[in-house]
Amino acid sequence: MAGEAELTVISLGGGVQSSVIALMAAEGLLKPMPDFAVFADTGWEPKGVYQHMDWLAEQLPFPIQRVDNGNIREDILAGTNSTGQQFISIPAFVRSANGKTAIVKRQCTREYKLTPIEYGLRDLLGLGHGERVPEGVFVELWIGISRDEIIRMKPSRQNWIEHRWPLIDDVVYTRSDCKRWFDEKYPGRILPRSACIGCPYHTDAEWGNIKNNDPESWADAVFVDEVLRSMASAERFGGRKMYLHSSMQPLREVKFKSASPKETTLSLFGNECEGLCGV
Repeated sequence: MAGEAELTVISLGGGVQSSVIALMAAEGLLKPMPDFAVFADTGWEPKGVYQHMDWLAEQLPFPIQRVDNGNIREDILAGTNSTGQQFISIPAFVRSANGKTAIVKRQCTREYKLTPIEYGLRDLLGLGHGERVPEGVFVELWIGISRDEIIRMKPSRQNWIEHRWPLIDDVVYTRSDCKRWFDEKYPGRILPRSACIGCPYHTDAEWGNIKNNDPESWADAVFVDEVLRSMASAERFGGRKMYLHSSMQPLREVKFKSASPKETTLSLFGNECEGLCGV
């Protein structure tokens, strides 16, 4: 877009890439200095991500705006999406009519990430409900997609938001580069991966990590997985049993495969619709 952005904002997911972008910007390594960071809270992140966000808020010279569009976990348990419609938004696995694995239509990123971010940016621009963004006004939104995940780059659907990818456009970092930079700057500190506790896009390595190292999150994911199948009797789900794991076995019974060295955030979210999850 021509001209200068009204605001420069980081889409801060609380994971590896967006955290490094925010910290690099705080050191002046990425310019201009952002005006804000915005964190779209689905309500179902592991505790470690929320603790990390609190720590980040103390490190950054610009404020973090927290936004949400309801609680995705509560909506799943109610069998609704964020607007109360009678279906769930996550890409749970089901068996199709021909017996093959299929995926429930996914809308979770748009509903619980993109929509609240857009409303949050409107608030930062000082716009009221229903008020149009003035012509020529735009926000530059930084997104933490790294060089190894370039396929996830998506243009904004709003003409007043311009996406920028600093890890591709500026420093040309991979996810591993981001982790290395963080470890050098903050030795001994854990940099979490941002994703909903029960995200069906988890690889076996991630599920295994949750099971072995985060018993509270694991118990919650198992509980939600079982609730999904109790919904099969509801008319709106047509008798289809839903699962969080692609094997379509109850999560508590799955034997997770060993981690592959090629597993990356891309393998988790390569098909994710908006390029905003997992960063």
